[in-house]
Amino acid sequence: MLQVKNLTLRQKNQPLLHDVNFRVQPGEIVTLMGPSGSGKSTLFSWMVGALSPVFQASGELWLNGERIDTLPTELRRVGILFQDALLFDHLSVGHNLQLALPATMRGHQRKAAVNDALEQAEMNGFYTRDPATLSGGQRARVALLRALLAQPRALLLDEPFSRLDSALRVSFRQWVFATLTAQNIPTLMVTHDRADAPEHSPCLEVTEWQ
Repeated sequence: MLQVKNLTLRQKNQPLLHDVNFRVQPGEIVTLMGPSGSGKSTLFSWMVGALSPVFQASGELWLNGERIDTLPTELRRVGILFQDALLFDHLSVGHNLQLALPATMRGHQRKAAVNDALEQAEMNGFYTRDPATLSGGQRARVALLRALLAQPRALLLDEPFSRLDSALRVSFRQWVFATLTAQNIPTLMVTHDRADAPEHSPCLEVTEWQ
């Protein structure tokens, strides 16, 4: 379970978010909504351990019974997926995905793990593909696979569907939600479009914390 306790974020001693409390259960996808500039991205930065020095934070972040806000970013194992795929175009799809794997994994194991992930995403044969040749939906899938191959204990989605056309958006959204639920990953998603929120899942408003 992912849990934020009594979080207050300030900028130059002015409160941005005040007394934030929520929890995300394993396999649950909680949606976070609010106007631009309301603090959603700052909240994500704090959760992954990348908060800018211009902000001050007090509060606690817990994951699976362990307090992690005191840990460095690499030990938190909180993944994040942005609206841009952020693939390295000088690397193949397979080598983009290998970047997420542990350095201790051997070469043949790394390739097998990547091919297994591509098969699950119905992208067999894409290992050697140039990312520049991928469609928007294919790039989005590769970006999510890369996030999942890092074996995150929780995942943050920062408007991951906003750059996709309407038809692709629906099918990709369904695949993402099914994948995260099946892997039992607690997920917090920021979006400006209420239609992107999973049915029957909690939806939080940032304005409630200001």
